[in-house]
Amino acid sequence: MTVSSDRFDAPLILDRFTAIVGQCAVKTASAVISSYSTEPRGLFAGTPLCVIEPKTSAEICAILALCSLYKVEVVPQGGNTGLVGGQTPNNTGQQIILSLRRLNQAREIDPISNTMTLEAGVTLHEAQQFAQSVERYFPLSMASEGSCTIGGNLATNAGGVHVLAYGPTRDLTLGVEVALADGRLLTTLSKLRKDNTGYDLTRLFIGSEGTLGVITAATLKLFPQPRAQEIAFLGLESPTQALHLLNFIKAGAGNALQAFELIPNIALNLVLTHIPNTRDPLSKSHPWYALIEIAPNAENDPHSLLTHLLSSAITQRFAQDAIIASSLTQARALWSLRENISEAQKREGGSIKHDISVPIDRIPLFIDQAEQLIQENFPQARPVPFGHMGDGNLHYNISQPVGADKAQFLSQWAHMNQLIHKLTQDFGGSISAEHGIGQLKRHLLTQVKDPVALDIMRNLKTMLDPLSILNPGKVI
Repeated sequence: MTVSSDRFDAPLILDRFTAIVGQCAVKTASAVISSYSTEPRGLFAGTPLCVIEPKTSAEICAILALCSLYKVEVVPQGGNTGLVGGQTPNNTGQQIILSLRRLNQAREIDPISNTMTLEAGVTLHEAQQFAQSVERYFPLSMASEGSCTIGGNLATNAGGVHVLAYGPTRDLTLGVEVALADGRLLTTLSKLRKDNTGYDLTRLFIGSEGTLGVITAATLKLFPQPRAQEIAFLGLESPTQALHLLNFIKAGAGNALQAFELIPNIALNLVLTHIPNTRDPLSKSHPWYALIEIAPNAENDPHSLLTHLLSSAITQRFAQDAIIASSLTQARALWSLRENISEAQKREGGSIKHDISVPIDRIPLFIDQAEQLIQENFPQARPVPFGHMGDGNLHYNISQPVGADKAQFLSQWAHMNQLIHKLTQDFGGSISAEHGIGQLKRHLLTQVKDPVALDIMRNLKTMLDPLSILNPGKVI
């Protein structure tokens, strides 16, 4: 069947969608779809034709086949927690949001193979619970885990706090199921750890942000549950001291080191000011802090190991002070100081964000030079650099000056991005460490990506999505 007219016949298209998924799963009321149409920071908002909530991969394939027939553009969406606008429609009123939230089943959990196959709408927290139900551990973890979905994690190759030990989402995935633009269903779902039969199509779709296909399910790796996890919070003089501490802990703990988070004094103070029931765990204030997580390995008890390492670190002046969580409640309280930084910045006022990575050994110098740039160009603006120092990923956020006009400050977003991203490139870093490209950084890709790589990316897009209906205007 072919469509002879280019006229966009919205009533006909909506009727066809309804025939596939039922009337209740096709949402058109503005009051209902508004929550799907704006990204969390309000940087991007759109007006879709509708939101469709299918429940099966077969329904998604039928929807995509119909969209291909009528040239309807599709914006896949998981939990709508993305920070680069990859899940947000435009304002034409002719795109659909394809919500995967109802694809929320665990198809298989296999503790013998240490795998689980989950549908894309399962939240990250639910995935962690599925793993715990068979006494296994799924290490992907981030502040948005109650809302973000496995499909979104895969689409953006999400990182989180345990990349240092386990890698990003891509490294935790054995196979995927993907609905293609023409309605076919591709599956590489497999519990195999070794399979050298041709090209690695699984990794092609992970991190593609819904531009090559819609991930509907994935087979994920599970790990033995840690017998215990020890959390420490340390006071530091500087990022340079943090780097020395990281190297010292790595040498002493080896693969037992799960996370190493860097926190500046300003970030901690914002959390203490704006987030209820938080407190400084140390007896006095420090310019910088580190949060460390240690898990047991075959050779060491984690508490004894961490106690010994921290005592030695303070003696050798790699840290000024430290506390080890004495209970699960205290451990959660320490993690909450890190995980609430972005929310505290939001409550403080305007904040301009940068999700970057630089070589770990250059982080202290980068922080120094970035602060100089900001103070020279935006006097009184307040840098808040924090994040996953253990894997080189910094969230170099900048809060508005005290008492400044929020809108006026945020109007400088592009200029500030330009300065920080240029410095990041000069340091051999990446302008997108874990959040993706989406709409926000699409214009930068030609500046930072190898031309041959870009050409291959465009050719892949054309081959898999010749009508460009899958998340157009995102990534490339």
